[in-house]
Amino acid sequence: MKLPPPLSFLPPLPSPPRLPRLPGPRLSSALVGATALELAVLAGHLITYPLGLTPERPESPEHPESRAGSAGSAGSAGSARPESPARTDRPESAPARPLALPVTGGPTAPAAAPPVVLLHGFIDNRSVFLVLRRALTRHGHRRTASLNYSPLTRDIRAAAALLGRQVEAVRARTGHDRVDIVGHSLGGLIARYYVQRLGGDRRVRTLVTLGTPHGGTAVAPGAGLHPIVRQMRGGSPVIEELRLPAPGCRTRFVSFWAELDQVMVPVETACVDHPDLDAVNVRVTGIGHLALPVHPAVAAAVREVLETPETGEADVPVTGATSAA
Repeated sequence: MKLPPPLSFLPPLPSPPRLPRLPGPRLSSALVGATALELAVLAGHLITYPLGLTPERPESPEHPESRAGSAGSAGSAGSARPESPARTDRPESAPARPLALPVTGGPTAPAAAPPVVLLHGFIDNRSVFLVLRRALTRHGHRRTASLNYSPLTRDIRAAAALLGRQVEAVRARTGHDRVDIVGHSLGGLIARYYVQRLGGDRRVRTLVTLGTPHGGTAVAPGAGLHPIVRQMRGGSPVIEELRLPAPGCRTRFVSFWAELDQVMVPVETACVDHPDLDAVNVRVTGIGHLALPVHPAVAAAVREVLETPETGEADVPVTGATSAA
C-alpha cells in the first residue's frame, strides 16, 4: 500500500499579512536649508561674540553751539575733527555706573532721523547686530546705539527699567526727543515691556522686534534654571501683563517672524496681537531664529521700516525673503 507524502493532506499556510509602512519624518528642503544656515550663523557668531563683550565708547553729547562751531571750522579748514568723548557727562536719571550706550554714525545722518537702539537676545551681546548696524549706518545714515545687558539679569521688568535709563542717556547725547528700538528675541520683549508698561511710548517712535515671543513660547530651554527664561513662556505673569489694555500707546510696532523659527512655538507667537497697539507683522520665509538679525534681506527691510513715515502706513514695503502679514 502506497502512503501519501507526509503532511500532504494539510492546506497550505497563509502568508503573513503585510504590515502598513509607517510614515517617517519628511524634512522639506526649505527646513534643511534653514537649519544649515542656522548652524552657519551660530558658528560665525561664536567667532564674533568676543567682540561684543565690552561696551563701545559713547560719543559726547551734541549741543547746538558745538555743531555751529564745527560747521564754521569745516568751512574754513575743509573738514572738522570730532571732539573726544566726554566721560563725565551723564543724565541725572542714570545710575551711578551706567552701562555705556555708544552712538555711532556719520555726520551725514539726517537731523530728523531718531537714533536706533539695538537690544540683543538671551545670553548674547551687541555683536549679533554687526550686519544690521552696518546696513543702518551705511545706507540709511542712521545713528545707532548698542546696549549690553548682563546674562545674569533675572527679571524682564528690571531689564526694561534699565533700558529706560539708557534711552534717556541716548536722548541726552543726541538731542533727540524720541528713539527707535530694534530688539532680537528676548531683547524685543524687554523693549515692549518698557514701551507698554513703563511709559516708554513717550520716548520710542518705532519698535522693531525680530523673533520675539510676544505671546510666549513653549520652547524655553533652561526654564528651570533661569527665571527670565520662565518669563518667556506662555501664560507667565509678564506675558499676561502685556495682554492688558494699553490705550493711547504712541509707539508703532513692527514684528518680523520667521516661518522656520524653531524657538518660537508656535511660530505665530512672534506676532504682535493686541487691539490697542499699532502693529504690523512681517512674515519671513526660508530662515530661522538666529538668522533674523544677520540676514541681508531682513536688514534691508528693517531699514525701510524705520524710514517709513509714522502715520498712514498700511503695509511694509519689503522684497525678497520677507512679506507683510
